[in-house]
Amino acid sequence: MRSDCAARPSPTAAAARSVQGVITLVQRVAAARVVVDGETVGAIERGLLLFVGVEQGDSEADADLTARKIAGLRVFPGRTPTDLAVGDAGGGCLVVSQFTLAAELRHGNRPDFTAAAPPALADALYRRVADQLAATGLSVATGRFAASMRVEASNDGPMSLVLTVRGGKVAPRPEPI
Repeated sequence: MRSDCAARPSPTAAAARSVQGVITLVQRVAAARVVVDGETVGAIERGLLLFVGVEQGDSEADADLTARKIAGLRVFPGRTPTDLAVGDAGGGCLVVSQFTLAAELRHGNRPDFTAAAPPALADALYRRVADQLAATGLSVATGRFAASMRVEASNDGPMSLVLTVRGGKVAPRPEPI
């Protein structure tokens, strides 16, 4: 028996890990805002509320692709119910860091956050997503990293989507269990 067998994850664990990455919960909203200590720190009218979770091993390429994909998502009504991207619809983006998206819930009743990126990496990549969205010409507001935030949203639809980017590629949805 090889001595490195114990260190290698099982095929099931490896498959589960491969779907993780920069995880973004995208919500189409009529309006949204973030309040910290009674002060509004970021707000948008019509647009996309983005909860961004960064995990260990995520990269600038993952953040860049996340922003490109979100900027091009056709989730606003035009000729069809999903015809226009956020910019085409005259909307903006509110980007909120949310490390809890990296939670593992398979074991026990307490979320396990060990997959979450260290704060310095998480802050840098969350800000990179916001900066890359702004670079496309979109109006972008943000929450406050590591703060206790109250997020208020008036969902439109509702329409909520999960985008996961890992290794510079959009990850497929996990297989049903």
